[in-house]
Amino acid sequence: MTFSSRAGAIQAAAQHFDSGAFLKDLAALVARPSESLNPAAGAALGAYLTEDMQPMLQALGFQIQILPNPDPAGAPFLLASRIEDPALPVVLIYGHGDVVHGQAEDWRPGFAPFTLQQEGDRIYGRGTADNKGQHLINIAALAQVIGQRGTLGFNAKILIEMGEEAGSPGLQDFCRNQAALLQADVLIASDGPRIDAERPLIFTGSRSSLNFEISVDLREGAHHSGNFGGLIADPAMILAHALAAITDRRGQILVPEWRPETLTPRIREVLAQVPVPDPGFALDPEWGEAGLSQQERVFGWNSFAVLAMKSGRPEAPVNAISGHAKATCQLRYVVGTEPTEIIPALRSHLDRAGFHEVQITLCDSGYFPATRLDPDHPWVQFSARSIEQSTGIAPHLLPNLGGSLPNDCFADILGLPTIWVPHSYAGCNQHAPDEHALAPILRQGLIAMTGLFWDIGTPGLAPARA
Repeated sequence: MTFSSRAGAIQAAAQHFDSGAFLKDLAALVARPSESLNPAAGAALGAYLTEDMQPMLQALGFQIQILPNPDPAGAPFLLASRIEDPALPVVLIYGHGDVVHGQAEDWRPGFAPFTLQQEGDRIYGRGTADNKGQHLINIAALAQVIGQRGTLGFNAKILIEMGEEAGSPGLQDFCRNQAALLQADVLIASDGPRIDAERPLIFTGSRSSLNFEISVDLREGAHHSGNFGGLIADPAMILAHALAAITDRRGQILVPEWRPETLTPRIREVLAQVPVPDPGFALDPEWGEAGLSQQERVFGWNSFAVLAMKSGRPEAPVNAISGHAKATCQLRYVVGTEPTEIIPALRSHLDRAGFHEVQITLCDSGYFPATRLDPDHPWVQFSARSIEQSTGIAPHLLPNLGGSLPNDCFADILGLPTIWVPHSYAGCNQHAPDEHALAPILRQGLIAMTGLFWDIGTPGLAPARA
């Protein structure tokens, strides 16, 4: 059947999913064990680009380049380009084909990470949600537009990286070095979860994170608590008080420089329209910054967490006072927090509180800024109208995710407006055993993206080129 209208392209997208063709393609991608944190997976990372992505995109008329990573430890990048007319707008689409460890031994009996299996609405397999299923939706949507219209009506570039789960090594330098090749008018990509599984979402940036270790190192070895208790300082107690100086008992940040000033009235207005995230377990309404809604705390504010801490031998305690204590900590931060100033601000704060013996060691070397696009930007409003027209549901609008993505590469380095349309949900078991996508979200996402790409290629609809 041939269609030549927007409604026809959306109908074709629905048929592509309902026929099983989409899941067949996804099964082939999931079968590739592209674990970027596995040193033995180098061949699989390269094969995902050359054997999976390249023929799929060449069939759609894209020219393919496999480009080296400026970081010797990083995997290569694939850049696919379909330039129909230099005068037309250029859309850059991003995805990552690497996944976390499969963790096969921890999956439910009868399920395996690199075999696609469906149970009801759940589509199981490593990468179904993060990120193979998500960028496959966008590629399949491009295919529907080309199949029905004969052209896209715009120029498209697709960047696939293979190291996002390892911290995107080399991506920032790659974008700097290849800025001319990556030049575009807008980034449209998909990653992360929706807030509500039944309602589409647009987010335009992300919080970022910085990990660091706080430690107290007083002496070599441990010493008997009966002989020395009351005579020697306990590093665990000093560390506990130092941590208590960073936030109060409900988690409110006490480091002045860590308290953002970018939660504007407009951002608060936008966040008031989104629901509180529902993870399937009870949240703690009295935790976090007082005077802020829960949405504002996770999407509009900074949060501090202790990821791990240790003193002595927790697995086999003995009657001794340890000489060492340490905690691995993390600050999740929004736009307006300068990452290079996070550790110096903490150092000054602890010194003012008298904790000169507390040491701070940065754990991250490739940290990146938080990002956020104005929710009233023309590309945001255009994309929201298009998705509502296609799905019949107005999407939630989120200025930034609570989690982190390498969006600074596109927003800051390439200077693009960034539109993210996720095709997953919070309960997908991302990074855990039994990762899965939901069939209704995949189907709705394919319809939404087909309509969005159709509209971008329709003269006079998309925002004017900058």
